[in-house]
Amino acid sequence: MKKILLTSFDTWLPHQSSNSSDDLLSRIRGCQLDLNLYFLHRLPVNIHRASERAIACIEDVQPEVIICCGMAESRYLLSIESHASWDENRLDTKVDLAKITNNLKYTFISHNAGRFVCEGLYYQVLKYLEDYTLEIECIFVHVPVLKFSNYSSIITDFKLILQALSQ
Repeated sequence: MKKILLTSFDTWLPHQSSNSSDDLLSRIRGCQLDLNLYFLHRLPVNIHRASERAIACIEDVQPEVIICCGMAESRYLLSIESHASWDENRLDTKVDLAKITNNLKYTFISHNAGRFVCEGLYYQVLKYLEDYTLEIECIFVHVPVLKFSNYSSIITDFKLILQALSQ
């Protein structure tokens, strides 16, 4: 069974009582899943510090799959980012996103990681994997604000993503 590292962010704006990425991972942590999951909760909303902590955790855990998660307040569905950019550089995930999202109802493939700390972390992790030629699958999932109306659908799709990547 593959080791899967999941990361989330802390809040960054005064009106946020929590970060939906961390809320999602906390819910997943409480589920009885037959998966080998490792959690890195509440990364700081700072590209350098978040990347440093994530890469240190990657070196420690040595996962086969990394799923970085961040909040997207303006989105209503889970979105898996196809790539991350840094200045003029772009790195694509090596994961077949079409295959993962094929049967998901509340998830789409995004081509805009947001130009904020989420994209910065995603880029730095993909760059680290490329620089060290590590065969680790990595995706970034943006999580909408979890509400009563979308909660079970989001959880269901995220569990299906975990299952697909654990194969």
